[in-house]
Amino acid sequence: MLPALRNYPSRLFVETTTRCNMKCQMCVKQSMGSGLEEGDLSFETFEAIEPALPTTEVLVLNGIGEPLLHPDLEAFIRRAKKLMPVGSWVGFQSNGLLLDDVRAESLVRSGLDRICLSLDAICPDTFRKIREGGEVEDMAQAFTCLNKAKKRHPDNNLQVGVEFVVMRDNIHQLPDVLRWAASRGVSFAIVSHLLPYDKEHVDQIAYDYNTQEAVDLFSAWWKKAEEQGIDISNFFHVYHCKYIRTAEEQRMVDFMLEMIAEARSRDIFLHIENLMKRDEILAAKVAETFEKARAVAAETGLDLKLPGEAPRNERKCDFVDNGGVFVSWNGEVHPCYFLWHSFQCHFSGRKKYVGKKVFGTLADKGILGIWNDPPFRAFREEVLEHEYPFCSNCNLLPCEYIYCEEFEQDCYTNTVPCGDCFWCMGLFQCLS
Repeated sequence: MLPALRNYPSRLFVETTTRCNMKCQMCVKQSMGSGLEEGDLSFETFEAIEPALPTTEVLVLNGIGEPLLHPDLEAFIRRAKKLMPVGSWVGFQSNGLLLDDVRAESLVRSGLDRICLSLDAICPDTFRKIREGGEVEDMAQAFTCLNKAKKRHPDNNLQVGVEFVVMRDNIHQLPDVLRWAASRGVSFAIVSHLLPYDKEHVDQIAYDYNTQEAVDLFSAWWKKAEEQGIDISNFFHVYHCKYIRTAEEQRMVDFMLEMIAEARSRDIFLHIENLMKRDEILAAKVAETFEKARAVAAETGLDLKLPGEAPRNERKCDFVDNGGVFVSWNGEVHPCYFLWHSFQCHFSGRKKYVGKKVFGTLADKGILGIWNDPPFRAFREEVLEHEYPFCSNCNLLPCEYIYCEEFEQDCYTNTVPCGDCFWCMGLFQCLS
């Protein structure tokens, strides 16, 4: 049976706190309209998830805030390790600023399995710009403390990793960051693209808006147009504005409509304007850098998880598909990372509103009760269909379905907002 359809969740993402000791430019806490309330996970709320722990394969103890700010973090880890099955693991992501010898020792003794530290640069100036309030030396110290604690407890299972957020300003540092981290005992790395919450950060996006399938199809037709002496650069003006066309103009329009028909027959979404404006130099740079990163990983033995260089045409949700459920510090239960919190961001050149999806609170019904509630199960079943429009590659963008403040349905009548989900497109990743 698919994990999403079992009568218990397989993966729990539990937010220990929404407080943080940094002000990173790529964090949702810095976005307007998020309305985030600061608070810490209570023991009562943690106890409310315990009925699910005996069947939980993964427990990730972080959300918007910095987990190391919670004084009871180790107690949560110890309790979970006693209840979770053999082969499961507990982990969290952190900025690492609070990691000293004492805290590293405490984490190792608690039975923590994975810790992933944010490391977006090893150039001090770039690091300070991205991670306001932090220094590269802080990270070096954190790795040293973790390695010392691991050596003092040779029977521990702790894996240390890094998370790197790709931006135009730092992408060239990715291979060096991986090599630097590997030399300090890091065994895995998660790379993710940037989600710009503010308009001023849109220029830092390094991924392509077009799927690779769309690029390949459009490139083939562009080459065919050149071979046939057809200029398609003026397509939009001719198609939308000229009702009386020359024979050559009509030939061009017929050619483009034939290309669009092939795309539809292959279920490939084409945003022709984006394809014509595609930054070929940036795309080549990202591809080259990712290839260098893979070479470093192969050389150092690093387990590397890279995002797509462009959105994937084949849709899937690693959170819902794998039986994940998300719990906020206040006990609210959500279906995925995308719908965990409300926020505003910028995507495909437009401001986008995302509203959190809440299926209940632990105090009212309990984790298993909420998971098995018909509305939550129906939501997961709809997600599993994976039949969504590819909103970012649609020529009708922006549309009233997706770029409204309160999502109700998409143009396919889906009531799940997966057509414009960054994780569903394979661009964003996290510890999971």
